[in-house]
Amino acid sequence: MALGDIVSMARARPRHYSYGGTAAIVTSVGLIVGLGAAGVPRASIVSGLLVVGIADNVSDSLSIHMYQESENLEGRSAFHATLTNFVARFLVVMSFVGIAVVAPFRAAPIVALTWGMLLLGALTHRIARARGVSPWRETLKHVFVALLVVAVSRALGAWIAANVR
Repeated sequence: MALGDIVSMARARPRHYSYGGTAAIVTSVGLIVGLGAAGVPRASIVSGLLVVGIADNVSDSLSIHMYQESENLEGRSAFHATLTNFVARFLVVMSFVGIAVVAPFRAAPIVALTWGMLLLGALTHRIARARGVSPWRETLKHVFVALLVVAVSRALGAWIAANVR
C-alpha cells in the first residue's frame, strides 16, 4: 500500500484514524505535561513518547484489528482501518516527539498543549461536519475532556515530584 493510498483513505474515512489520532493527541499531551511537572528529563519524555508511538500503538492497532475481525468486518477493510489507524497515531506522536526535542524545555508543555488542542479541534470539526452536528459544540466537549485529562496528568506529575523519591 502506497503512502498516497493511505492519505486518500484517511480523507475518505475519518473513522479509520479518529480513534488513533485522538488517543495519540490526548496521551502525548498528557505525557509531556505530566512528566514535565514531575521534573523528568527531556530524554525520558522522548522515550515515553516513542514507547507510546510504537509499542502502545501496535498493541492498540492489533486490538482494533481483532475487534473488527470478531465483528466479521471484511478482511481488506479491517486491514486498511488498522493500518490507517497505526499510521495516523504514529505520525501524531512523532509530531509531539518533535516538540519535545526542539521546543525549549519549559515551553514544551505549552507548545504541546496548544498543538494538541489544535489537532483535536480540527479532527473533531471534520467529524462533526460529516455527521451534520455543531462542530463548535462537539469541539468544546472534546477539548474539555482532553483538558481534564491533561490537568489530572499535571497534578499527578506534581504530586510525584513532591512525594516520590
